[in-house]
Amino acid sequence: MSKFKQIFSYSVLILASVISIFPFLWMIVSSTNKSVDVTKGRLLPGSHFMQNLTNLLDTVDVVSALINSAKISIITTVVAMLIASLAGYGFEIFKSKSKDILFNFLLLSMMIPFAALMVPLFRMFGSISQTVSMIGIDTLAAVILPTVTTAFLIFFFRQSTKMFPKEILEAGRIDGLTELGVFFRIYVPTMKTTYAAAAIITFMSSWNSYLWPLVVLQSPEKQTIPLLISNLGSSYSPDFGVIMTAIVIATLPAALLFFIMQKHFVAGMMGSVK
Repeated sequence: MSKFKQIFSYSVLILASVISIFPFLWMIVSSTNKSVDVTKGRLLPGSHFMQNLTNLLDTVDVVSALINSAKISIITTVVAMLIASLAGYGFEIFKSKSKDILFNFLLLSMMIPFAALMVPLFRMFGSISQTVSMIGIDTLAAVILPTVTTAFLIFFFRQSTKMFPKEILEAGRIDGLTELGVFFRIYVPTMKTTYAAAAIITFMSSWNSYLWPLVVLQSPEKQTIPLLISNLGSSYSPDFGVIMTAIVIATLPAALLFFIMQKHFVAGMMGSVK
């Protein structure tokens, strides 16, 4: 009976793996085929990848879009890690009734869809752009600022901080460290797996963000890679081979980051502290 369960478990896992991997495999295979072959559902690799890549580079400015996405994602990730970890640390280490009430309201904000905030955000940045053009409409700052941290990230850091050994903090304070010194010299190095998991989540979310950049970015030279791919697909006669090539290029940075940091990601999501 146990052997039957083992066979069944492995069969389910193999099926789930095939279902999960197939879209990525089809994306890579399609990037090597002509557009007509992609529409026919060809599942065999072709020999047109370099031609698709050449057509892509000749049609749109992929490098500029990648640089814009990288700037937004890296700045958002770095700032979000600092703000969210400070907030999570403060909520957990310095507990009080008023802070718990504030934290509950913060969690309630997770129930508000971002689409409901776009109009007031757009109007706010439109007003700001009249006085401070560097953070107004059609700037990378306008994309970054509303997403520098989220209630989920603060909640994530607070939950991870619950398992942090408080004795280490007390030892640091006894040794004469200030609270910021305790945070940066003890807390941050110890919570590296939590930072890794949060960084991957934030980077991938920012890299793949589409709706808000579509609303706030109006100049072609400032478009991100998801907007570029969307523009390729909205043409009168889209070249699906070129589109798949662009998607492969757009997927590589986030995929490489995940594979490099996957061990820390798993440990961070499980809440382990080393």
